[in-house]
Amino acid sequence: MSKESLLEQYAGVDDVSKRLKIHPESVRRLIRQGKLPAIKFGNKWLVERATLEQFASHYDPRPGNKATLL
Repeated sequence: MSKESLLEQYAGVDDVSKRLKIHPESVRRLIRQGKLPAIKFGNKWLVERATLEQFASHYDPRPGNKATLL
């Protein structure tokens, strides 16, 4: 498996913020709070795309709504 195909399975903070329609710092906050599973690669956070899609299906970006993975 090549490095490029492996990295295609992950989304960076900017991609996640566009998918969830929230600010990139809000994505980092979700990661720090443990609500959105991610790995740190160098100085960048990466979220597995399958996990992102599962999270996005239950996520409501409006203030006051709780985000949960399950």
